[in-house]
Amino acid sequence: MTPAPLDWQDGAPHSRDFDDVYFSRQDGRAETEHVFLQANNLPERFARWREARPFVIGETGFGTGLNMLCAWACFDAHALAGARLHLVSTEKFPLSRADLSRALTAWPSLAAYAEVMVEQWPEPVAGVHRLMLSDRVTLDLHFGDTTESLQLLDGRVDAWFLDGFAPAKNPQMWQPELFQAMAERSRPGATFATFTCAGIVKRGLKAAGFTWRKVSGFGRKREMLAGEIATPPSDKRRQSTPWFMPPAPSNAHHVAVVGAGIAGASVAQALARRGIEVTLIDRQGPGAGGSGNRQGALYVKLAAESNAQSRVYLSGLMHSRRWLARLDPQQSLWRECGVVQLALTEKEANRQARFSASHDLPPNVVEAVDADQATQRIGYSVEARLGLDYPQAGWVRPQAVCERLASLPGITFRQATLERLEAQPGSWRLHFANGDSLQADQVVLATAAASRQFDQTRRLPLQSVRGQVSQLPLTPAQHQALAPMNRVVCAGGYVSPPLDGVLTFGASFVPNEADCSLREAEHAGNIEELRRTLPALVANLEATGVALDPTRLQGRAAVRAASPDKSPYAGPVPDAEAWLEDYAALQKDATRVPEIPGRHHGGLWISAAHGSRGLASAPLCAELIASRLCDEPMPLWAPLVDHLHPGRRLISDLIRRRE
Repeated sequence: MTPAPLDWQDGAPHSRDFDDVYFSRQDGRAETEHVFLQANNLPERFARWREARPFVIGETGFGTGLNMLCAWACFDAHALAGARLHLVSTEKFPLSRADLSRALTAWPSLAAYAEVMVEQWPEPVAGVHRLMLSDRVTLDLHFGDTTESLQLLDGRVDAWFLDGFAPAKNPQMWQPELFQAMAERSRPGATFATFTCAGIVKRGLKAAGFTWRKVSGFGRKREMLAGEIATPPSDKRRQSTPWFMPPAPSNAHHVAVVGAGIAGASVAQALARRGIEVTLIDRQGPGAGGSGNRQGALYVKLAAESNAQSRVYLSGLMHSRRWLARLDPQQSLWRECGVVQLALTEKEANRQARFSASHDLPPNVVEAVDADQATQRIGYSVEARLGLDYPQAGWVRPQAVCERLASLPGITFRQATLERLEAQPGSWRLHFANGDSLQADQVVLATAAASRQFDQTRRLPLQSVRGQVSQLPLTPAQHQALAPMNRVVCAGGYVSPPLDGVLTFGASFVPNEADCSLREAEHAGNIEELRRTLPALVANLEATGVALDPTRLQGRAAVRAASPDKSPYAGPVPDAEAWLEDYAALQKDATRVPEIPGRHHGGLWISAAHGSRGLASAPLCAELIASRLCDEPMPLWAPLVDHLHPGRRLISDLIRRRE
């Protein structure tokens, strides 16, 4: 995306593109409080907010973030301790981090709020960027065209800040489609306020179903508009995909999360942050399964041409980076050292070249590098012609992260083996192997391929994939003699910078295998892959007297899960038998879409099939599940939420007549 080009006039930002100011030079904060906070009656509404879900504010132009910061400060001043606030704002031309920080220095009273937001400020990449401003305040930045972003928003709004550059300066935004999108994303009784009284705005609001009235403006502006919508129009977006209609919100005071790897532990954290009591269940312990490695790579491999899967993983990578920074700002559990993905074959080089030609992403997110640049960034010479460098990626201690998450307030860990799930009216009973049981309002399954062992999930296609990593302990002298390694390096496998005197590399990939015993043959394969990926590192190791002998390596084998299309499952568990009955007509004609909302096992969710990239996908999928469960706006645009829906394979198989 294109960052906003600015001029600075008397210390205030001025848009070159729209020849307009971002905020009033007289008193921008007072104007925001009058136009948006008071006209939406927010102090009083915050003070009486008692809902379990958050109060949601939608905004049509983020700009410098002044409106959002003022709303946050107002919420802190007036809301009860248990209340939550969810901010959703769109921006087509986001400011750079430096310009944002400079603009917000105009408001010293908001400095503490601004610092939190600026620290998490994302790169200008289209999509949704979720910022955790505090334990009870969330900001979703939708980078993209305002109307398109609202059309793609999966969530509903209680109060609108209809902001943006003046209609005369920015007529492209103030169109009927914008007001219609606002109406369709509104809750009954949602209010709005805007600084303008332009005729195009009044007509557009009325046509979309809003009632408006003129109220006193701010400063020299005599009048402005405020109003509400009593009965929003129905969302027509689901007419072509009724199976993805989300289940109605239900009781969620206590949730059982089964599986304490990255997928389950991150779900537990996301729910506990929302004030939900969580019982985290695992037959062994936190990070004991596929997330049990002492060091893993936080990386993605994006498709040459953009698709839904790549968009999910790119969003997930950026989300995980912010998530880890908030969880562990000292970087004791992870390191943002970057990842270089080398092209060792002509096929991969051509793929990376196509990727670079079709993606104009910021270099802080991903950058194409040649052999010399890759050598400089890694610290070892490479034989690949091309590579892709992901500066915000790196390595993570996955088991330690799981242990940290399991120990957070609001989460109770229970070691047990789940054998059966019993649906009860409005709740679930979990039956364990030792004869004990547990009652929970809702259940999240996050046990990789084992997630399909229950009656409710048997039809979800999940493939077991065995992977073995190799670990080479180094003496202090050997470690000291090695040249520094500055990046994680990926090709057919991966190798990370040594951690605590151990070099970790791998991993093997054996589909449909569930055995976790160590195998010398897979150690040997990992060694050969390391020689191919980074021969200069191997030469350095051997020069220090290190023998890469598969019979003497340490390591760890674990089983991960994959879906047929290699995207995770994140969402409500479909009632497969009901779907096969309700949507049977798709077998004969894919255009015959029955008007039947998808039936689900109420209160049952799944986060699985993260494969070897769970560090980049699981935390975002955890937010997706927690957001849906708690009736909040989603952290991805609607088509990407649908792409992750666990029922997608049932529909695609019906259309392909496989059922």
